[in-house]
Amino acid sequence: MKLEKTEQAIEEFIERLGLISQAEGMPRISGRILGVLVLFDAPFSFSQLSEKLQVSRASVSTNTRLLETLAIIERTTKPGERQNYFRLRKNPYVSLMRGIQTRMLYAQEVVEEAREQLPEQWSGAQKRLQELEQFYKDFYQASLAITNK
Repeated sequence: MKLEKTEQAIEEFIERLGLISQAEGMPRISGRILGVLVLFDAPFSFSQLSEKLQVSRASVSTNTRLLETLAIIERTTKPGERQNYFRLRKNPYVSLMRGIQTRMLYAQEVVEEAREQLPEQWSGAQKRLQELEQFYKDFYQASLAITNK
């Protein structure tokens, strides 16, 4: 019974991390792969990830490449084996935060540009844009405390 509950908790976490990934604009499978690698310490091969998540090897390949590019996971090998394995990088969450910071800076620039282009007659919109711009600035500043540890 306890093993069943544990398995259910694992599956639910993996699926929910996939949904979080999807909400962030990334493929759901990338979040599911991340979920597996967060929960299990051992490196996983393409085949193992494909089997565990019940998705194609091509999908695993595409999404592990994405996670590698984002510096969240890394490719590794095992002595005497030709296949690649994947595991979490050291401090992968700092990489995630840096991605968020980049998006916050871009959003701040977009808002600032819009605010500067609107005439003074648009005072209500100007005020709301200024508040939004400040939100992005504050969020960015707060996130620096995490990435500069």
